[in-house]
Amino acid sequence: MKEKGDPHNVAALGLFSEAETLRSSANRAPGLRFFALASFLLLFPTKFLVAQTSTPTPSISLPGSQSPFTGSEADGTATPEVLQLSFQEAIDRGLRNNLGLLLSGDQTIMARGERWKELSNLLPNLSGRVHEDVQTLSLTALGFRGNLFPFPLPRVIGPFNYFDARASFSQSIFNFHDLERERAASESLKSAVYSFKDARELVVLAVGNAYLMAVATAARIETTEAQVQNSQALYNKAVDQQKAGLSPSIDTLRSQVELQTRQQQLIAARNDFEKQKLSLARVIGLPPGQEFVLTEKAPYQALTALPVEVYLQRAYASRSDYQAAQAQVRAAELSRRAATAGHYPSLDVNANYGEIGVTPSNSNGTWQVDGGLTIPIFAGGKTHSDVLEAEAQLKQARSQLADLRGRIDYEVRASLLDLKSAADQVEVARSSVQLAEQALTESQDRFSAGVSDNLEVVQAQESVASAHESYIQSLYAHNLAKIELARSIGDAEQGVKRYLKGEH
Repeated sequence: MKEKGDPHNVAALGLFSEAETLRSSANRAPGLRFFALASFLLLFPTKFLVAQTSTPTPSISLPGSQSPFTGSEADGTATPEVLQLSFQEAIDRGLRNNLGLLLSGDQTIMARGERWKELSNLLPNLSGRVHEDVQTLSLTALGFRGNLFPFPLPRVIGPFNYFDARASFSQSIFNFHDLERERAASESLKSAVYSFKDARELVVLAVGNAYLMAVATAARIETTEAQVQNSQALYNKAVDQQKAGLSPSIDTLRSQVELQTRQQQLIAARNDFEKQKLSLARVIGLPPGQEFVLTEKAPYQALTALPVEVYLQRAYASRSDYQAAQAQVRAAELSRRAATAGHYPSLDVNANYGEIGVTPSNSNGTWQVDGGLTIPIFAGGKTHSDVLEAEAQLKQARSQLADLRGRIDYEVRASLLDLKSAADQVEVARSSVQLAEQALTESQDRFSAGVSDNLEVVQAQESVASAHESYIQSLYAHNLAKIELARSIGDAEQGVKRYLKGEH
């Protein structure tokens, strides 16, 4: 299994680097922001979930390369009521139904079963057996012939009965190999538990992105509807002025093209919004066909960033994937010791007690106790091969932990840079909207006064549309940067609402 820095999350980290290229482009072009995060979630391999504990745990693979965090197990059936879906309710549903989290929980159960399997080698084993035997015996088959004895022998003797009821007990007194393997399995279980917690953080990131994207698309619909109304008014005015002979037909054609362009954008925005709602429903596990509305918008709330050292300290102390990687290193160290213990002697004791006789009513009690010291002398190189494999796994775990520590440093710093850049873009975009709307008003006044044709108005409308689009994208990028910052320090599940409100 692959954990981020362990194996689990390191598989994800490899694809994080691919998404980072997209993210850097998104800083320059906010429209690519969703594409960057969506690419991360879609490229995120299923093995990310499958690899939470190391060696003994079998892996689960899903068809295709789509991340399990983009899917879910539907919760119930659709109802005729329209669901009022808040941001917190979406997160809560995602934490109940998201497929990635469900698979992570199953992996934790598997790791717990693996730990019990190793523990069973150290615990006493007690069993009972009742045996009843009725048989005949061929003396001829055993080599007894009649000419060897002065008296005739039967060819077959019996039948005769044999009864035995017995309890058996076995206990490993000292076996360093099994003891270290049990300790390694315990650490792997801790790693799986931390991986489950980290999966919850990723669910919050996936749900938050899907919700914010849907909110941004809803805002885009509102602005496009306003632009359609403005274009319709401009077209009506151009038609009236053409009929009155005050403007040429080119003004009417130009305004009609502008109107139809805005109408096409509105159709596309509405379609995108419905698709975004479908994606959100898939992430949080809403029943297919369930109607819902988003009850929250994404207002701008500035977040004053703390020093980067504070965030790094929180990240190393709180991130579950880092703790999982540390537990996986400890598990690899114990596995290495267990492999070396293959050279050590072991001490075991066995005992049994039971009733044996011809019949249960005619039986006698017997018992036996034996202990033994097993000293390995030569096992054909098996112990040496186990040591080499354990050493290689330990080196990998340590390398992945070191890489994850550097990755955390990078993610925290990158999130802070994204947050500052997005905040600056919001301020610039807000000012651009005000200036573009002011320019549109002045161009409309000039056109109404007959000072200029409507080309100036159409160009101003284009500027307003572009300014609103930039504002929507920068606002989405800013809120998403807050969620990414919370995720980078391991506080997404508990702190995402605070960060969106501009609070630490």
